[in-house]
Amino acid sequence: MSNVLLTVKEDIKTSIPTVLFFLAAFHLLAFTRKLVEDSYGITLGDSSAATIGALIVAKAILIVNKLRVANCMADLPLVFGIFWKALIYSMFAWLFRLLEELIPLVVKYDGVSVAVSHLLTGVVWPRFWALNLVLFMLLIIYCVGVELIRVLGAEKVTAIFLGFPARSN
Repeated sequence: MSNVLLTVKEDIKTSIPTVLFFLAAFHLLAFTRKLVEDSYGITLGDSSAATIGALIVAKAILIVNKLRVANCMADLPLVFGIFWKALIYSMFAWLFRLLEELIPLVVKYDGVSVAVSHLLTGVVWPRFWALNLVLFMLLIIYCVGVELIRVLGAEKVTAIFLGFPARSN
């Protein structure tokens, strides 16, 4: 198999837990938002938006993990690495979400400056910051899990959380 196919295969394999975590998280966010808005039905649009959001965050995490800066705090206590990665993941996820909204506007208005103007006036800022705050907290939870698995190993973490005995080597 070529190196490109091996890389793609490995990227997909390592992204599956991330995608599943954020699929659940974003669908929970969509459901919670609907409950708060007194609209009790989840539409196909809400579900697809949650799925796309999960895929965007998973892709951001995959890209960030390839950068050296993501692991520059690996030798420090876990709390530093957890918050560092959550911050970097949040910045990349925010950038990806921004580009996702901006690109159709650039095409629609035939220019970046007009598109940015429409984007900035169309954003509901309290909702934007609330979603980013929740996303940051979810990223912290995700990073705690990833860092525990990195330090303790998957088998030991499984044994701790699910009660399965770790296999002896």
